[in-house]
Amino acid sequence: MEALTTLSPIALGFYGSLAAGLMTSVGAVPVLFGSTPSRKWRDIYLGFAAGVMLAASFFSLIIPALDVAEIRYGDGAIPALIVCVAILLGMGAVAIMNEVIPHEHFSSGREGPEAASLRRVWLFIIAITIHNAPEGLAVGVAFGADGFAGGFPVALGIGLQNAPEGLAVAVALLGERYSAKRAFSIAALTGLVEPVTGFLGAAVIVVAQPLLPWGLAFAAGAMLYVISHEIIPETHRSGHQKQATTGLAIGLVVMLFLDVWLG
Repeated sequence: MEALTTLSPIALGFYGSLAAGLMTSVGAVPVLFGSTPSRKWRDIYLGFAAGVMLAASFFSLIIPALDVAEIRYGDGAIPALIVCVAILLGMGAVAIMNEVIPHEHFSSGREGPEAASLRRVWLFIIAITIHNAPEGLAVGVAFGADGFAGGFPVALGIGLQNAPEGLAVAVALLGERYSAKRAFSIAALTGLVEPVTGFLGAAVIVVAQPLLPWGLAFAAGAMLYVISHEIIPETHRSGHQKQATTGLAIGLVVMLFLDVWLG
């Protein structure tokens, strides 16, 4: 742990988001042993993931963005305006990616342009990549903004919520008649976009410090879009809304506790 604190923020952003991304493969491990939870429990786990992301968006990204903006620009409307605009830009960026990049969700079908030449599994992989990119960005930006102390709670929280997502991906692929090994491998690979966006996020923040409040709030907005557009609707699709909401509440308070305790 002590050695990690000596790394540069950019290196921390890369390694932290890599560790968080690898938790996707940890979550997919049960499919290798033929043991998968019921749909109700999968919705609870995904609700937990949504709660973690929601808490991380506000307590680890939006509030620090406001603090940094106030230090740079003083009290008044400007810091709030910067953060609000950056949140909307982050949400808009993911929305545009959903529109212009062909992909497919097993629950809602194909989205984006027609892509008849792409196999269905690749459309699904692209969808998960769009989903995971903001998470890696959030981890990288957090490390770039405040080093190990600022990034570790976010990396831990994102890692915790990646595990149920990895399980959901693997189980969905099993439902499409993929073998257990292939389902696990694809689920594991979907997490590897996170160190890429984590590295980029940390690098941009370190190189261009004036962009810090923008980067923090942008990452938060991107995650908020994923929560609202994908995770929560998925957990409510099979009649387990109450259980999923319980999972969300637990994930939110766990992430809040980790952020206060470790931040």
